[in-house]
Amino acid sequence: MTRTDPLDVPRPDARVHFGVFFQGVNHWTVWSDPASGSQIDPANFRKVAQTAERGLFDAFFLGEGLRLREVDGRIHELDVAGRPDAVTQLAALAAVTDRIGLVSTFNTTFNEPADLARRLSGLDLLSAGRAGWNVVTTDNAWTGANFRRGGYLDHADRYRRAEEFLTVARALWDGWADGWADGAVPSAVSGAADAPNWAAPDAVRRVRHQGPQFDVDLAPTLPRSPQGHPVIFQAGDSGEGRDFAARNADVIFSAHGNDFDDALAFAEDVRRRLRAAGRPEDDLRILPGTEIILGATEEEALEKKHWIRLQQVTPATALGVAGLLWGLDLSGRDADGPLPKEDPVVAENDGSFGARRVADPRAVVAEWREKAEANGWSLRETVIHLGPQRGHVGTPAGLADRFAHWVRHGAVDGFNVTPYLIPDGLDDIVNLLVPALQERGVYPDRYTGTTLREHLGLRAPLTRRAG
Repeated sequence: MTRTDPLDVPRPDARVHFGVFFQGVNHWTVWSDPASGSQIDPANFRKVAQTAERGLFDAFFLGEGLRLREVDGRIHELDVAGRPDAVTQLAALAAVTDRIGLVSTFNTTFNEPADLARRLSGLDLLSAGRAGWNVVTTDNAWTGANFRRGGYLDHADRYRRAEEFLTVARALWDGWADGWADGAVPSAVSGAADAPNWAAPDAVRRVRHQGPQFDVDLAPTLPRSPQGHPVIFQAGDSGEGRDFAARNADVIFSAHGNDFDDALAFAEDVRRRLRAAGRPEDDLRILPGTEIILGATEEEALEKKHWIRLQQVTPATALGVAGLLWGLDLSGRDADGPLPKEDPVVAENDGSFGARRVADPRAVVAEWREKAEANGWSLRETVIHLGPQRGHVGTPAGLADRFAHWVRHGAVDGFNVTPYLIPDGLDDIVNLLVPALQERGVYPDRYTGTTLREHLGLRAPLTRRAG
């Protein structure tokens, strides 16, 4: 899988795309650092977005949280309490930024297309074409308890609903005839004979849709923005998720961003699915989530990584993560002592948990015990070494070379960066890594467009292409 021939560069003109993920709910932020800021202070959202824009990032990205996470009916204390409504927050950021895209997750399981499509269209207009939507499906009754119908959908049904949801949303976005962007004034007001007239036949097309999930009959209330539709993102990694992205998305987030061969295999699988869906294989941008840790030397970068991991995986965090694996309350244990001697409690995941449990805990616990014993690791050290491995560590020059290789060989189109510190975690990336990438000709030195679709080099929305 690995390409070693320096002349074998299939994408010599490829460039690195960066987004930034303001996480909100996580244990990866270094909360103990004196420089760590609030996750709900508007000034911190503004600082991260403006720093990313200074670094010519394509997008600022928010997750979605409809409910505080719980485990067995108790609030999961390692999560952050508080996540402002995304459209509200992004609309505020639209007023203090000029070019960076504004993207949020919204699930299709517990929203309705007429309402959400209008809110996203409003953000797209307010930002002059910078809005994006990460389409996700919610898989738990824990979130469903917020809503009158409750419950949750089976995996396949979630994607069927999402596809129908997106079909209705696109019909609403396509409902106005061309000619309404850039503040056009209708003929009834301007008196100009050639001005648009929203009362003319077919100027605003009524959307009538009847399907298994939705029964909609309305006239859309907003015209399109300069980019046509909000850019569609997708993050599911299952076969159904990848197929959904191949049929519908403009960008796919992934967890395949640490190992080159793994990233390339994922990218080639996605391209195969794009071709099967009748789309060009370069029609989808692939942006794995990642953490970037920089140092002046490789040794300094590794030392910094070690310090960051100790701050991220505190004793309480280690016990919480291990407790989810064992299915036990480990809060009274010594995180710097040995692994629990008890066997894990295997409970069927009925969709009621806010914090996810492992599908096969016995196998994972066996692996943890084997490696902890072989290496003399404590429980906390085991969580650090065998928990999710994320990110890239190195010097600005070294990572610039690595990222250039990855994009030029088609493994990724860039990365969605998760800072380990808010609000200053992007400063080193913008000040040190971005210039190194620019020196190698794999990163822009200015924004060349005004919309998110232009930043990402995307074609027109799928429903607005000739043919």
